[in-house]
Amino acid sequence: MSNSFEQISLKPGFMKHNGGVMFRNISENEYEFKSVINENHLNAAGITHGGYLAALIDAGAGTAAHRSAQNAPCVTISLDLKYIGASKIGDEIIGNVKILKKTKTLVFLYCELKCNNKIITSASGVWKILKIKS
Repeated sequence: MSNSFEQISLKPGFMKHNGGVMFRNISENEYEFKSVINENHLNAAGITHGGYLAALIDAGAGTAAHRSAQNAPCVTISLDLKYIGASKIGDEIIGNVKILKKTKTLVFLYCELKCNNKIITSASGVWKILKIKS
């Protein structure tokens, strides 16, 4: 298992358009992702838009759910976010994901976004593991 970051926003779409997400596996139940805040991620107050942070968590934690489910497709059922701090242009945002529980059809996880070693957003979420019929 490689512990170096890889770009996961390879296909055209929302996250690639927004600068992409770097991702790595830490262990079977822990994952890490990161992104750098650009001007298009800011709100009118000049700080990172909460919608971008939500999308970043959805992409990073969703990838963690996907990998923890042996690469089965996963879709978000719920994502509960708490905005605790702020970030600005040029900041590197690092997300840490812990898989709390996994069943045959669901993944429960917790995620924290940190900027300059301070938590700026925390989230808990549930993902549905899709079974692809062959």
